[in-house]
Amino acid sequence: MHIPGSMLEGGVCPVTATVSAIGVAAAAYFALRSQKKPAAARFGAITALIFAGQMMNFPISNGTSGHLLGGVLASVLMGTPFGVLSLALVVAIQCIVFSDGGFAVLGANIFNMALIGAGLGGIIHSCLIRKSDSKPLNYVYIGIAAWVSVVLASVAVSFELAMSGTIEFFKVIASMTGTHLLIGLGEALITVGCCFLFATDRNSATKKWNVAAPLAASTMIALMLSPFASSFPDGLEWVAEKYRFLHESAPAFVSPLPDYTIPLLTNKILSTGLAGLIGVIITFCMAWIIGKSMNTSIIRNPDFMDS
Repeated sequence: MHIPGSMLEGGVCPVTATVSAIGVAAAAYFALRSQKKPAAARFGAITALIFAGQMMNFPISNGTSGHLLGGVLASVLMGTPFGVLSLALVVAIQCIVFSDGGFAVLGANIFNMALIGAGLGGIIHSCLIRKSDSKPLNYVYIGIAAWVSVVLASVAVSFELAMSGTIEFFKVIASMTGTHLLIGLGEALITVGCCFLFATDRNSATKKWNVAAPLAASTMIALMLSPFASSFPDGLEWVAEKYRFLHESAPAFVSPLPDYTIPLLTNKILSTGLAGLIGVIITFCMAWIIGKSMNTSIIRNPDFMDS
């Protein structure tokens, strides 16, 4: 789902950057006003979990893979505004530190994964659960929202590619949505499982679990499992290869850990695992700082996006 810098041109990049900046600022505003703020360590642990989860590509069909988007997961576990901030931070770190997604298209990637994936996905989930008092049914709604968020994000990517003149919309939309309909099923299963395992428990005896469990999971995924992720191209790359608009270009700047590797290490498994671990640490620390600043705010007014 991460768009490389070579795929978008023209006014799409500044427009999506502007919209994303406004959207993230709005999320920060509502997060500051929220009365249900996650603890700073909790925000850091869940954000790190999403970073690690996005490293784990899983095969789907026709030599294609997908990975967790994590928008609904973040919004369910922390509230929609914090979900948007979490995904925006993950996408920014992936771009700057790991060259995952072009710098020029960072706004588009934040729009697709944070504003649509976490923002719209979180709102859809909120609307669904208002109709149910059944806990098992709530998990069904979580899965539906997660699946829809991936499909909607793929539609947004299709529009951006078309607006950029990269490929005709009606030519790419069927392949993008068809592929991401399947990826969305994986998203739904992972999201429901993680929500079941890592849902917040206010009981004082389990507060440490709320941080330790997702942080331990993110560490294990990044360090031990990510080197064995599927090497198949993800949904967007597969579509780009199919229609021949995937073109490599020199990055705007050299990231310290390109493609989730440590350049000085020749062992691929060790290189990927350590790079993933470094990513988890960076993500947790940055998210903790943001979460701490949000929790020290004196603004205490409720907002309608707390779900």
